[in-house]
Amino acid sequence: MAQCVQSVQEFIQDSFVPLVAALCSEEAERLTRRNNLSFAELVRPFCRLTSEVHMRDPNNQLHIIKNLKIAVNNIITHPPQPGAIRKLLHDVVSVSQPAEGLVANVITAGDYDLNISATTPWFESYRECFLQSMPASDHEFLNHYVACMLVVSSSEPDPVEQFLKLSQEQHRIQHSSEYSYPKWFIPNTLKYYVLLHDVSTGEEQRADSIYEEMKQRYGTQGCYLLKINSRVSNRGADEQIPDPWSQYLQKNTIQNQDCYEDYTVVSNKNTDHLISDGIDSEIKDGLSNNFKTHPLQLDHPSGSLDSTDYMKASTSLQDSKKSNSGTPHGACLTLTDHDRIRQFIQEFTFRGLLPHIEKTIRQLNDQLISRKGLSRSLFSATKKWFSGSKVPEKSINELKNTSGLLYPPEAPELQIRKMADLCFLVQHYELAYSCYHTAKKDFLNDQAMLYAAGALEMAAVSAFLQPGAPRPYPAHYMETAIQTYRDICKNMVLAERCVLLSAEILKSQSKYSEAAALLIRLTSEDSDLRSALLLEQAAHCFINMRSPMVRKFAFHMILAGHRFSKAGQKKHALRCYCQAMQVYKGKGWSLAEDHINFTIGRQSFTLRQLDNAVSAFRHILINDSKQPPAQQGAFLREYLYVYKNATQLSPDGPLPQLPLPYINSSATRVFFGHDRRPAEGEKQAATHVSLDQEYDSESSQQWKELEEQVVSVINKGTIPSNFQPTQFCLNRYSDNSKFPLAVIEEPITVEVSFRNPLKVPLLLTDLSLLWKFQPKEFGAKHDGETKERGTCDEDMVGTEAIAEFLINSEETKVARLKLFPHQTGELHILGVVYNLGTVQGAVSLDGIDPSIGLQTGKFVSNGLSVRGRQDLEIQGPRLNNTKEEKTSIKYGPDRRLDPIITEEMPLLEVFFINFPTGLLCGEIRKAYVEFVNVSKCPLTALKVVSKHPEFFTFGGNTAVLTPLSPSASENCSAYKTVVTDPTSVRTALLSSASSADFGIGTGGSPEVIQVPLPDAVLLPGASVQLPMWLRGPDEEGVHEINFLFYYESIKKHSKMCHRVLRHTAVICTSRSLHIRATVCRSNALGDEEGRGDNMLLFVDVENINTSETGVKEFHIVQVSSNSKHWKLQKSVNISGDKDTKLASRERAKLCFKAVRCKNSEENYTFADIVFGNEQIVSSASPCGDFFFQSLSSEFKRTHVQSHTHASQRAVKQSFDETVRLIQRCSEVDLNIVVLWKAYVVEDNKQLILEGQHHVALNTIGKEAFSFPQKQELPETVLLKFFRPENTPVPARPTPEQLSNLIKTSLHYPESFNHSFHQKSLCLVPVTLLLSNCSQAVVDVMIDLRHKPTSSEALEIHGSFTWLGQTQYKLQLKGQEVYSLQLKACFVHTGVYNLGTPRVFAKLVDQVTLFETSQQNSMPALIIINNI
Repeated sequence: MAQCVQSVQEFIQDSFVPLVAALCSEEAERLTRRNNLSFAELVRPFCRLTSEVHMRDPNNQLHIIKNLKIAVNNIITHPPQPGAIRKLLHDVVSVSQPAEGLVANVITAGDYDLNISATTPWFESYRECFLQSMPASDHEFLNHYVACMLVVSSSEPDPVEQFLKLSQEQHRIQHSSEYSYPKWFIPNTLKYYVLLHDVSTGEEQRADSIYEEMKQRYGTQGCYLLKINSRVSNRGADEQIPDPWSQYLQKNTIQNQDCYEDYTVVSNKNTDHLISDGIDSEIKDGLSNNFKTHPLQLDHPSGSLDSTDYMKASTSLQDSKKSNSGTPHGACLTLTDHDRIRQFIQEFTFRGLLPHIEKTIRQLNDQLISRKGLSRSLFSATKKWFSGSKVPEKSINELKNTSGLLYPPEAPELQIRKMADLCFLVQHYELAYSCYHTAKKDFLNDQAMLYAAGALEMAAVSAFLQPGAPRPYPAHYMETAIQTYRDICKNMVLAERCVLLSAEILKSQSKYSEAAALLIRLTSEDSDLRSALLLEQAAHCFINMRSPMVRKFAFHMILAGHRFSKAGQKKHALRCYCQAMQVYKGKGWSLAEDHINFTIGRQSFTLRQLDNAVSAFRHILINDSKQPPAQQGAFLREYLYVYKNATQLSPDGPLPQLPLPYINSSATRVFFGHDRRPAEGEKQAATHVSLDQEYDSESSQQWKELEEQVVSVINKGTIPSNFQPTQFCLNRYSDNSKFPLAVIEEPITVEVSFRNPLKVPLLLTDLSLLWKFQPKEFGAKHDGETKERGTCDEDMVGTEAIAEFLINSEETKVARLKLFPHQTGELHILGVVYNLGTVQGAVSLDGIDPSIGLQTGKFVSNGLSVRGRQDLEIQGPRLNNTKEEKTSIKYGPDRRLDPIITEEMPLLEVFFINFPTGLLCGEIRKAYVEFVNVSKCPLTALKVVSKHPEFFTFGGNTAVLTPLSPSASENCSAYKTVVTDPTSVRTALLSSASSADFGIGTGGSPEVIQVPLPDAVLLPGASVQLPMWLRGPDEEGVHEINFLFYYESIKKHSKMCHRVLRHTAVICTSRSLHIRATVCRSNALGDEEGRGDNMLLFVDVENINTSETGVKEFHIVQVSSNSKHWKLQKSVNISGDKDTKLASRERAKLCFKAVRCKNSEENYTFADIVFGNEQIVSSASPCGDFFFQSLSSEFKRTHVQSHTHASQRAVKQSFDETVRLIQRCSEVDLNIVVLWKAYVVEDNKQLILEGQHHVALNTIGKEAFSFPQKQELPETVLLKFFRPENTPVPARPTPEQLSNLIKTSLHYPESFNHSFHQKSLCLVPVTLLLSNCSQAVVDVMIDLRHKPTSSEALEIHGSFTWLGQTQYKLQLKGQEVYSLQLKACFVHTGVYNLGTPRVFAKLVDQVTLFETSQQNSMPALIIINNI
């Protein structure tokens, strides 16, 4: 049970006090009424004695009574009706509520921290009122009147006569059979005569004389002169006199209300509730008219009240309480009067009441002793004699009936009980217990169960209250009493009193479990209020146990709340549910939580606590509910109804926050710009960015790098400090730390992710964004004032609303909401605003999904919807950079919803026409790009940047100068072609071009390409189409190629400097040709022009195309070379075919002769060797473009590889230049372009595709490929641990490089005829040509003494000797060719190898000689014939 203000002893003592009746004359009542009080009310605050009282017990022992209290009541001759008592108790509980701002008691039990009100004043008020309003009963005497005060005013004409009348009236009430109520303790009731004197108006001498007469008549012990009303009511109004009556009157407001006005109403409505005398008889007697009818008279025809009546009753009670508290009490009384009243009560108690009680106890005790002295048989006979009307022969059923056994008033058993009750009232508990115990036995013997239960009850209480606790509290007595009252006597009121007393006693002994069991046992269906209060106290017992039983507390609180609700006590019901909610909340008991929240919502709504109601229903909806759809639908409708009522109270207030649907704020995406246009026929719009694309961090980084690259090029290699990468779509992964930029008149789309957690669909109507806008003129000083979204602000920011937005059950759905800014400034998107409603018939029936059929057309709302908002609050990323940020939890800003609206900017749209999706590797295709300026201001500086510049070209400068030839357009060729002369087949056709013509080598980044716009400006609304050549990437597969179009406004803006447009092209390439090429020195030293430098180029072309693409065959139509130093001279293929055709998996070998160029090193020389009848001008667009782009990408690739050794190279800055010259001997800078045509059969049509492959040859003898070969990695590799060492830079050229210093060539006749008969020795002149391939001076040594070591060589070629010098030493200058005349001597015919001279070379300043690679070349065979 909850804590009480009083101790249990005080509570029991105050519950059972001596009752004194008061009978007043009308004049006396009038005097007290001047203070707005009746006489009983006047004395009530002074009824507790301040000093100890002494009295003698029957054994003449002194007995001390402490803190004695008496009760003075007006005589009421009609017993209170049960219905009226119920109403009174209901009102008492209803009025008593927890104090505002009361600090709750915090109880920690396990992991629960509960705020629980430590006290329950409503229960104490109920208990006090219940005990006071208990009707008097015949089986006990505790609430029978012991004495009667007769009160007469001194101002009456004949007070003594009036006393006589009152005395007779009291006698009539007590002894006449006409009155069965009230009950009196003993026939000889103490009468105490009180003369009331009004000091302010009455004559004091007259009063004194009357009092003297009274003393003579009634004795000094039996009368009293009470002087009151010393204060004139209108004087000293500012003087503050304490009001001790208010607390008593507030407790029993109903009882204390003036009854005069009520009785006319009562008599009009229900005369049968009044006693037969009626009001007329009261007035006729000239007595006070307030004792005939009990103030608990009910003005309802029925005994029960429904909840609405209770509500009315409680409100009327509240009003009466207000009026009561506002009325001053005791206005005519001074503090002296207060003391006089207190003195009067003391005198009455000391001199009148206690001596009377003492005397009565003695008389009863004497009877008891005399009874003990008699024998049992005699006593039973006496008992029969005294109880003449009692018939003891009863059946068992009759015995158990409460009315089955009635004792006459003078029965000895009742005398014992009477004595016990008197002893109990004057705190003589030991004697009381003894008497109760004796009476109990007698009653049980007689099977008088009601009497026995009463004796057991009071025996238990007496045993508990005995000082020094000589015996333990006999709880089993109480158990038996309760059971008897409830089950046998069917008297729930007495059972309830037992439970209230026993529970309080058990609680004081910390027996909470037993107390709770007792309280729960008395809950029943006959009284909801009682059950509710007892269940609540049981709950408090559970929480106050040594180890608190929290869940039991909560469960019984719920039960109590339910019963309070049934009893019409809405506030108490709400409080109980709220206290229980603390336990159930957040523990996963969702159905219990839903029930509690639903009830809290209902009760709060009934009490017009709309905010609490909305909050409770909100909880039901936002927790992941496990309720069935029908229940969820009901909850939602209830919520909407409550919400609507709440919003109607303050229609002009701010929009409230709605709980549904859930918004995943972090998933909010913001898109700046117009939606992408779809493809139209052959036109394909740039993919750009749209909300339908998934975010890819890698791709996002690539776009950022591309933009940085182009901005860097524009700003001459540096990126400005205020550079902000363009972000079209902001989401949870993007960098939202800066304010995004949006352009005026361009839409801002906000994608909000909604989730419906319920199993019923939600219908949002009139859904739009909520925003705040501050106009600003960027560049101007004055800023506008901030505007919240309103109806008149559409000229600032246009808002698009979605009329209807349906979210099906448990569905996540995104809504895209648009804003159209019409002014520059700062925009803040705050949230969304919408009407929340449900769809009619949303609950599924017979397992049919309600969402079916709701997808199309208009949705039928059930008419109930509320308008509200939800804020978009996005938490930024957690900061983790500094030490402070790492040790604490801090979040950065997320500004995706706070865009800055900038001035007007141009807007570019790009369309691709005839853009392919599939290409062969190396295939060239011509497409067109259309650029459209859809804004109102011109754009300029249009550039495109891509990581794959080798994929496309707009054509170099030559493309504009040289129009395509007619034949090319006839064949739909992408190349510039020229018809060739048949005689020039297989010989090179030369042309030249500068890399600057193709935008290469101008110092800029090769990835950033200027778009050749006419006049470099695109005016508003203008469009331009430009050709674009594409080349299929060399690697097969799917390629994503990113284009970033960059452009600027002609006007410079402070906020936004440029804009970009993105396009991702997806190209699927399939295999075509694979080309391998090697270059080696030609043995022939002299070419047609007499120069010493020429090389042989071997080209191996393989068709690796798979037949799935429908390619029939490839034709090699032309091989071109381009280099600053070398050019192809002619084809040396033996095959006579004009064209080289390759079917699937076929391979062709081509051989070409290359010679050095004569032109300057600035320009590239293009040499075309044509296999067909049309020359493709390789120096023109697009062939030249793709060549130069592949050149730059090849350079980039090798540059990255060589960059790692840059630091080591830097150390050797003093590296000998001559060594570098030697190294350059073996290097060759020759690039090959193989141009081809492919014949494809598609849809029974033959198409001709064309393309080109590039091979870059760098080193003599090293094989080069059109596409670098992939190295197959082994599946498992041994892990090696090693220390990285600096690879030493070779300070000298390698032997291999030195061996290429000198090129040797032997000139001799292929066959020589000699007559060995005439001359036995055959001498053949042989010329040895030595060519210095380097720019340095070289020492050469020729050694002719070389003998073949192997016997095989001798067998094959035979032996010969050189005549003349065996060793020559020469010095050759750079690029010098030296001719040395030698003679070979043969002795017989045969085939001889002349390639035996060994040639050694070294740099002038070097010591070591290196043999040239001449030995490795083909044998120089000569045939010697005999004539």
